[in-house]
Amino acid sequence: MTTEAPVNSPAKPESKFGARLRNFLIVIVAIALSVALVLGLRTETNSISVAELAKNSTPLDVAVSNGKPSIVEFYADWCTVCQKMAPDMAELEQQYADKANFVMLNVDNTKWLPEMLKYRVDGIPHFVFLTKDAESIAQAIGDIPRNIMANNVEALVAGTPLPYAQASGKTSKVSTSVPSKQQDDPRSHGSQVVN
Repeated sequence: MTTEAPVNSPAKPESKFGARLRNFLIVIVAIALSVALVLGLRTETNSISVAELAKNSTPLDVAVSNGKPSIVEFYADWCTVCQKMAPDMAELEQQYADKANFVMLNVDNTKWLPEMLKYRVDGIPHFVFLTKDAESIAQAIGDIPRNIMANNVEALVAGTPLPYAQASGKTSKVSTSVPSKQQDDPRSHGSQVVN
């Protein structure tokens, strides 16, 4: 006969000390993972929200009269892109607070409807760049990377053309008048074209 235990024989029972040590290590690892998870979530939620950014922003009437250039942001609390950009905008506001106004206008507030119509806001976030004389010089719409927004703010403060914004300056009037000569013959529609 052989002295080895058969293959299907039950394993030796673990000692009480070994079981307690194993359970203790499992508890320690679980606590460490829980603490890491809580700290990780806390760190992520410490970033500024759109509502906080709006609460700390410069009022529009102050911004257009204090002699500093302004960045006006049309936003909404439910806008995920606005929320995504909020930490970057907060950093830019902190960096340029003494040189530029940062204005937040909530599109859900009907008070701002005249401004929304004036600047043709049809998507958010919608940024309007105003000179120190409150003249609109450019606009940008949508998710804008921090470095591009920083370059625009830097140019606005310096009084130079914005490198990454759509210009919205003065435009020419378009005449849409049709020649007054009318023909009763429906086949004469080509006679209205002026060469």
